Amino acid sequence: MKNQEIAKLLFDIAEMLELQNIPFKPRAYQRAARTIESLSENIEDIWKRGAILELPGIGESIAEKIVEYITTGKIKYYFDLKKKMPMDVEQLGKVPGLGPKRIKLLYDKLNVKTLADLKKAAQDHKIQRVASLGHKVEESILNGISFAQQQKGRALLGYVIPQVEELRQKLQAHPSVKKIEIAGSYRRKKETIGDIDVLIVSSQPQKVMDFFVQMNDVARVLAHGTSKSSVLLNNGMQVDVRVVKENEFGSALQYFTGNKEHNVELRKLALKKGLTLSEYGLFTLKDKKWVAGKTEEDIYKKLGVDIMPPEMRENMGEIDAGKRHTLPNLLDYGSCLGDFQVHTEWSDGQDTIEAMARAAEKLGRKFLVITDHVGQVGITNPLNEKKLEQQSKEISRVQKKVDIRIFHGAEVDILKDGRLALGKLWQKKLDVVLASVHLATKMDSVAMTKRICVALENNRVHILGHPTGRLLNRRDSYALDFGTLFDKVKKTETRLDIDCHPERMDLSSVHIKAAKEFGCRFAISTDSHSASELRNLHLGEALARRGWLEKKDVLNMYSVKEVETILGKK
Repeated sequence: MKNQEIAKLLFDIAEMLELQNIPFKPRAYQRAARTIESLSENIEDIWKRGAILELPGIGESIAEKIVEYITTGKIKYYFDLKKKMPMDVEQLGKVPGLGPKRIKLLYDKLNVKTLADLKKAAQDHKIQRVASLGHKVEESILNGISFAQQQKGRALLGYVIPQVEELRQKLQAHPSVKKIEIAGSYRRKKETIGDIDVLIVSSQPQKVMDFFVQMNDVARVLAHGTSKSSVLLNNGMQVDVRVVKENEFGSALQYFTGNKEHNVELRKLALKKGLTLSEYGLFTLKDKKWVAGKTEEDIYKKLGVDIMPPEMRENMGEIDAGKRHTLPNLLDYGSCLGDFQVHTEWSDGQDTIEAMARAAEKLGRKFLVITDHVGQVGITNPLNEKKLEQQSKEISRVQKKVDIRIFHGAEVDILKDGRLALGKLWQKKLDVVLASVHLATKMDSVAMTKRICVALENNRVHILGHPTGRLLNRRDSYALDFGTLFDKVKKTETRLDIDCHPERMDLSSVHIKAAKEFGCRFAISTDSHSASELRNLHLGEALARRGWLEKKDVLNMYSVKEVETILGKK
């Protein structure tokens, strides 16, 4: 699929246009890019049936560029813009907090063209001498450079799933492929993905390898062997394919699924039992006799451990729980009945309330919470109380036309001093108050934690939105004392948001599990800004499973009547 490649190019075009101070156009390209990256369907298939102009935010000019990329593999307009840029916009733009205006300022004042130039300017303390920047910005940029370098080469799970599944289907369709599975961090549903590990059983491995390295999406062949081959795809992702014997498939799948720490602990357990475990199987230590390896279940059973879902295999206590037979009964994919955060054209979303409700209904959802922005967040149309009143009437109108239950909520800013950007009267009127931090995110952990705790203590808050504020590959979490925060969340009976927008995936699995141990409860939201993003709810289910959550822990699993009762008690 070319969706992510095209979306990235459109985002880059938007940034270059911003650097040239061209009005309106950047926003059009950003909107088109968000539409493309959130598609569940291959953009090439949409083009073939002549429906590109039917996509929201895609006009004739941008549609022509999309078709140009599909048919030629490049966009001339992109390269023309890039030639005009004296700086490396793509690399500099990966540094958190370094937007087009600041990139231009640093170029004008310090001739910063590359990431190396930026790092040297910061280390030489030149950035702090630029008017309007200062010491804190310079320190933030240095931290941002380090963060950007750490994230290099990792793709967002939510955006690569369609590509990986298309790859699986292509390989599975080959007549020589008997069995196939995607392993690694992808199978564990980690928020960001490095290389893709594919395991195959075949009696004709050479034919499979020849087919694999010659696929259309392959940009470069890194290795081409009879049992293992590696390629780089056009989107820059590396894919490694291994053909294994049938009696090795389970052991290989186990080996290439668990993270390093999980596998080390499992091998230690094997040694204690006089066995040795590798990707080739489980063998006796003394005479190397084969014991198990055809299936993962056989291996875990022989080691006296209940097999756990792939998402749990990260050495977070799952092996001990498996030995004690106390593994949690994780919630299932597809079990969420509703969505606790969506945005519409009333604030910064792309679609109407009715369009969002009908799309959610089509996906089988039973309820939907409209949570347009209220407060000081830097978006085009934050709502005030007058607009909330108007929106309430619109929701009532739409509610009569659909079977899905529409809750009227709002995503309300938590101000710097812990107040909410919405009065108590409207907090009581709304079905759902989702409170989030959007501004002043550089506070230290004591101040930030106090700010949020004050908000939860003194206001009617049902859900704490995207609790750590992270943006994957772009911005790290803000500083928090999680123990204090989770304790306050529990005492105020606030739900922690599991925001499963592909760029957020917030909370992390580590924090979800820790919060559960504190006794906290959760609500999953897609943070959708268009109808096409509503399908991302499965990403929240993946995060919940990685954090060991069961159905009882997550409000989305409850019936509409139960949700109404729980919300009404606040």
